[in-house]
Parts: sequence; structure tokens; C-alpha cells
Amino acid sequence: MQEDRKKRGKKQKIYAVLITILAIAFGFYLDNIALFWFFGLAFGYIVQRYSFCFTSVFRDPYVSGSTSTLRALLLAIGISTIGLTIIKYDAYLASAEQNLNMVGVAQIGLPLVVGAFIFGIGMVISGGCASGTLVRIGEGFILQIITLFFFIIGILVGANNNTVFWSRFNQSAPRIFLPDVIGWIGALFVQALIIVSIYVIAVKWQKKKFSTEK
Repeated sequence: MQEDRKKRGKKQKIYAVLITILAIAFGFYLDNIALFWFFGLAFGYIVQRYSFCFTSVFRDPYVSGSTSTLRALLLAIGISTIGLTIIKYDAYLASAEQNLNMVGVAQIGLPLVVGAFIFGIGMVISGGCASGTLVRIGEGFILQIITLFFFIIGILVGANNNTVFWSRFNQSAPRIFLPDVIGWIGALFVQALIIVSIYVIAVKWQKKKFSTEK
């Protein structure tokens, strides 16, 4: 048994090295979009090694009391906030029209609430979000292919009906872009305050849960 496991382990390492070489070579073949390819590979490797999934972010604090994944997400949001602020502010300075800042800001309406609720239920039932599902398929979990199949169907149906049905509920729904409301510095301060507050609460929650179990 141990010899068979060692042989399988050696084969898996050989396959991993070959696939890595082919993936890198294919990235150079892509030329202009090679950066996106390598970023995707790096992101996939990190997500797989860390077992990161948005389902665990919301599930683990209640099930196991652990908030490590939640705190990792908060850290990622904090870093991305700085980067996105720089990108948005650069676009703001480059354009005389302040409305440019509203590009990519979704309306807060009924479709957003309903979609988030349904997506949350789907994550819990399937046991993974989009990234978690892809990682598990790569790890050999065949049942996750079914999740991915219906995930794609849901996206296509939603995109097809977005302008036909759901758009009518967004006609009067607001778009909120914090820099337009409280300024760029104020928006950064509020975002940082929210992130730090949730982080502190997460740390205290985990300590309380673990101390209770002992």
C-alpha cells in the first residue's frame, strides 16, 4: 500500500511539473494578455493552497468559531480599496466629467437584494462559491461540476433577463459613490473604519467561541 502511494505521489509530481511548464509556455504564447494569464494562475494557486472560499467566510464563524478566512478577506478588501481608490481618482483627474466615477457602481435595488439572497442560499447548499467550486473541480470533486453547470445556467439566465425583467425595479434605485457624498478622504476613512471594526469584532468573536469550547 505504501509503495503504491509513493508511486502515485511521484506520478502526481511529474504531472504537476509538466502541467506547470505547459501553463507557463502557453502564457508566453498569449502575448498581450499573458499578464492576465499569469495573474490567474497565481490567484488559483493561492486560493487552492489557502482553501479560500467565500462560503467559509460566512459559515466558519458560526460553525467552528474560526474567523481566519474572514480576516483574510478583510485584509484583501483593505488592500484592494487602496488600489481601486488610486485608479478611480486618476480617472477623476483625467476627466472633466465627475460622472465618470459612477462607472461600475451598481444600483442598490430589489434585484441586488434578491440576487444576493439566492446566491447565498446556493453557496451554502453547494458548499462553495465560484472560486471554491473551481478549486474543488481541479482537486477532483466530480459533484462540483454539477454546481458549475447550474452556476453557468444561472448567469446566462440572469444576464438575458436583466434588461427584460429586472431592470424595471432599478429605475428609481440609487447609486451611491462615497467620494461624491463625503469626499475621497472621507470615503477612505469610512471604509477603513468599517474594515477595522469588523476585524476587531471577528477577533473577539473567535476568542469567545474558542474559550467557550474549552
